[in-house]
Formats: sequence, structure tokens, C-alpha cells
Amino acid sequence: MIPLMKNTFYKEEDVKKNLSKFILEAPILSMNSKCSEFEKSFANYQQTPFAILFNSGGSANLAILQALKNLGKLKDGAKIGFSSLTWSTNVMPIIQMGFEPVPIDVNINTLNVMSSSLKERIKDVKIDAFFATNVLGFLGDLNNIRDLCSENDILFIEDNCESLGASLPEGKSGNFGIASSFSFYVAHHMSTIEGGIVCSNDPELVEMLKIVRSNGWDRNLTEKQKKKWHSKYNIDNFFSKYSFYDLGFNLRPTEITGFIGIQQLKYLDEIIEIRKTNYEYLNHTIINNPDLYEIDHSHMSRLSPFAIPIICKTKEKRDKYIARFLEMGIEIRPIIAGNMQNQPFYKKYVSNYYNLSSTDLIASQGFYFGNYPEMTEEELNLCAKCLKK
Repeated sequence: MIPLMKNTFYKEEDVKKNLSKFILEAPILSMNSKCSEFEKSFANYQQTPFAILFNSGGSANLAILQALKNLGKLKDGAKIGFSSLTWSTNVMPIIQMGFEPVPIDVNINTLNVMSSSLKERIKDVKIDAFFATNVLGFLGDLNNIRDLCSENDILFIEDNCESLGASLPEGKSGNFGIASSFSFYVAHHMSTIEGGIVCSNDPELVEMLKIVRSNGWDRNLTEKQKKKWHSKYNIDNFFSKYSFYDLGFNLRPTEITGFIGIQQLKYLDEIIEIRKTNYEYLNHTIINNPDLYEIDHSHMSRLSPFAIPIICKTKEKRDKYIARFLEMGIEIRPIIAGNMQNQPFYKKYVSNYYNLSSTDLIASQGFYFGNYPEMTEEELNLCAKCLKK
């Protein structure tokens, strides 16, 4: 069988040995210095001023919206646009925060929302924020989306959980909005087992994210920031230990997350290049098969494939290729959650329904299979064989 992923970590044996030694010797395993070290290293890699570590990418999304609400940048009932082809943890926090979700259709050629689709939606619906999902290592025209959001007073947020390392000529994905989320769940570009991070260049938002991450208290703020909150509410040093300044959750990572993150980050570029090479090898077969759509990434300066997405020209052809992959023992999945409006939780809480023709086509005519550094030449050849007409 060819699974979606083989190992928990890249260079797994070495990482597990190092992790075992760290656990035995570490004086503390709750969030501490290793988490801070990883935050600084990741911010440096991402070329952004700030990175805040969380216990998952889903928590990162939740924290971003809670922090923006705490700061008054988003209010109850705000309309939040989102990429219609996405994961549940991009949309559930919108509902949980008391906002109204507004789906934006993706482009079948890029799998992502393009500025043209966003422009069409905001002609009819005034949205307060757009939470884009960068899908499976591919990107929309984020630079144009950023400019469109700026012109229309729309907060732009990126869910970059599936596209770590991807970039446009104008910059890295995750650096175009007020904040972006990343996931380090198993099978993502780099794994810390569970884990996520938020990047931002907004100091006020970063401060609030740290408050949101830790139950609403100030424990992880700088001394200067702590004094500001103590003074604002006239709280002395004794009561400050258990004072809570705004709404939050316990979304903290552990030192294990930080340690593994440091270990894996040094391999990240190598991991991405192998995934890219795998994709390019298989894409040669895809573009020569008239049964399949070609995904356009010509506008990207660096591709960072999360998986190998396949979009067939008809449902019948999709069924044929799915049967072929399953017969060969190759694990497959739908193209993430398809049209989010069709998910049970969405129907329960949201009444407005929008036409999303491209997303519907991708959902009904697409699937994906795994792409990871440990794939062998034999496995790649078998996948290519399954993709031939």
C-alpha cells in the first residue's frame, strides 16, 4: 500500500533519538524556552517579525479571530469571506465567534480564490474580512487580493496550513495579510505531531494573540506589556498572577512541540524540494492526459505541493481513476472538504447559500493522493502508471 504519509517526521530515527534524550534531560516540558526558540527560528525562516506557537493549526485560526474580536477589529455579526474549498478549522471559528461566513468560489485552474472572484463577491456582499486558504501548496494571486482588500477596508488573513514554503514573485505565502496560520500536523510539510503557528507583522495583534493563547492572562508578555495591563486595571503584582484581561483559551504548545519544530525546521527546504520534484515528475503524466485538468501555477515562483491533486474532466472519469488507484493500493482522499456549504455542521448553523460552481466541480470530479519525501521511485512510477489515460 502507498499511504498518504509514511513517517511522523522527516529523518525519523534521528529525530526520535534526539527527542528521547531531550525529554530525559529537560527540566520542564510545559511551554518554555524551546517554544520561544522555535518561534524566533520560524519567524526568521518565514521572513516575518513575529511568530506565535500554538498547539495546532486549527487553534491558530481560532486565536486569530478571537484576537481580532478582542481588539475590536471584528465585531459580532461581521461578515467573513472564506475560500469555499477549505478545511473545517478555517470556517468553524467564524461561526463560533458569532460572525457570518461568506464563501468565495475558487478557480478551477488554480484551486484557489483569485482576486477576480473576490471582486465579484464584494459587489453584492460587504465583507469585513477575507480568510483565504492557500490550497494544497498552490496559491491564488495573493498580491492582488491583498491590494483589493486594502482598497475596500477588508482585513486579509491567510490560512497557510497547507502551503508552507510556497511563494509568488511578490513574496512568501503567509506574508500578505495581517496574520497567517501554519500547521505542523503529521503529513504536513513539517511535523511536530500536533502544532501550529501564527505569523504577523502587527505588534498589537501579536500581544493579544499571546493573551488569547493563555486563558486571557499576561504570563507570556514582556515586562513592559505586563505593566501596561496592570496599570490599566489597577492590579498589583500579587493579583496579577491570576488576572485575566480578555477572552482566551488554553491553546499552548509544549516544549516537545518546540524541540521537534527546531529539529524539523532545518530540513524544511529539503523536504519541500523533494515534494516539488515528486509533483513535477507526476505532473508530466497529468498534463499529457486529456482526461485530467492541468493546475496552473505559472504565476508562482516556488511550488510547495502538499499532495497530488487530480481533477478529472467528468465524474465518470474520476470514478475510473479512483477505482484504479484503490486497486493498486494507493490511499486517496477527497479534495479537502469540498464545497463547505454541503458539510453537516455548516447546514446546521448557516442559512445563506451561494452558487460555487468551480468548487462543486472540484469536489465531484477530484481526489488527491500523498506526496512525501520518503516516496520511492517504484511508488512514483506506480502512481504515474495509474494516471495514464
